[in-house]
Amino acid sequence: MALSWKLVIDSTNASVLADFWAAALEYEVEDPSALIEQLLAVGHIGEEAVVEHGGRKTFRGYAAIRHPEDPFDQTSGVGRGRRLLFQDVPEGKVGKNRLHLDVHSEPGGLGKLVARLEELGATRVREVDKGPAGHWWIMQDPEGNEFCAA
Repeated sequence: MALSWKLVIDSTNASVLADFWAAALEYEVEDPSALIEQLLAVGHIGEEAVVEHGGRKTFRGYAAIRHPEDPFDQTSGVGRGRRLLFQDVPEGKVGKNRLHLDVHSEPGGLGKLVARLEELGATRVREVDKGPAGHWWIMQDPEGNEFCAA
C-alpha cells in the first residue's frame, strides 16, 4: 500500500514562500482559518500562535499549498493529496539543495514559463541545453531554493 506524504520546505517567511509556489505551480494556498478559530475558541492555542496573511488567519511560521483537484479536509483546510508545507526555521539556507522541484512547461513553452516565474519573484541561475536530451533553466525561488524550469 502506498504511503501518504508531503514535501516540507524550510523557509524564513512561510506564508510568502507558499504564495510564490502556489502561483508558480497553480496550486491553492490552504486556508486553516476555520480550524484556527475553533482552536482559539476552546483555548488550545493563543493569539501568539496566529498571524494574518492574505486576509485570513494562519498558523505563525507555517503555510501549505495543495493541488486544486485533490481532496482536502473542509474543517482544517489540509490537503489529502499533492501538498507542500512551508515551515519557518531560524537558520538561513546554506549550500546547494539536495532535493529540488522540476516545474514543466507545455511543449515549446519554456521561455514563457521562465518569464512567468521571474514575474512571480524567481531568479534565473543557469541555462542548461543538452540538445535532444533536454533544455532547462536552473532557477531560485525568492528565498534562494534551487529548482528547474524545463
